[in-house]
Amino acid sequence: MLLTIDVGNTHSVLGLFDDKEIVEHWRIATDARRTADELAVTIRSLLDRYVPPGGAPEGDLITGISMCSTVPSVLHEMREMFRRYYPDVPSVVVEPGVRTGVPVLMDNPKEVGADRVVNSLAAAHLYGGPCIVVDLGTATTFDAVSARGEYIGGAIAPGIEISVEALGSRGAQLRKVELARPRSVIGKSTVEAMQAGILYGFAGQIDGIVERMAAELSDDPDTVTVVATGGLATIILAEASTIDVHEPWLTLVGLRLIYERNTPSA
Repeated sequence: MLLTIDVGNTHSVLGLFDDKEIVEHWRIATDARRTADELAVTIRSLLDRYVPPGGAPEGDLITGISMCSTVPSVLHEMREMFRRYYPDVPSVVVEPGVRTGVPVLMDNPKEVGADRVVNSLAAAHLYGGPCIVVDLGTATTFDAVSARGEYIGGAIAPGIEISVEALGSRGAQLRKVELARPRSVIGKSTVEAMQAGILYGFAGQIDGIVERMAAELSDDPDTVTVVATGGLATIILAEASTIDVHEPWLTLVGLRLIYERNTPSA
């Protein structure tokens, strides 16, 4: 089975693929202080909880690993973990030089986060181009993919949780609130007023940026598919009118595709 690992600034998402089907997934906190040994213990404890339909597997469950990371210190420890605990397992780390099949049409292609390239590949593979990927995580990122599957650029905005924390810490009479749908956009309490501002404010931001991007991507913006992903996507889905499809495991799918491109035996 293929183990895919998406290391983000706040959370790391792991997925287990049996051929092309994701059969198990986990979300853990990203901690830059974890050592390779600690990462190995965490990952093995998660894998030990998975029992295939046919019962416990003979030998090691993992036959391949594919990973991308936005946190350099974690990337270093992950490499060490692969070396020490999975020395005979083929592994692919998404970085410059790895075949992704996605032309990156940026002034400096190396500055584009690996996860954004992976997401673009998966979105184009699943839904075709042109498309826009909206990833709601620590930051809210918007990635534009052409009809030919090229990554042509994007936008980055502060994430929902970052904004909530900043509002609660900088407002003298405000505090951090639950990310939940209020009774009305006109809040009847400070908490509801903050929830309304967060929920509908971010939904409006997403719709505004997506509409402008779609107009630049295609002469017919209706042909542009908008794919939402990321840990906070479910909060916004019902309120953002421009989102066409929710794909929670988009990055993991992209990691599987890149593994297949870079491992002949896959």
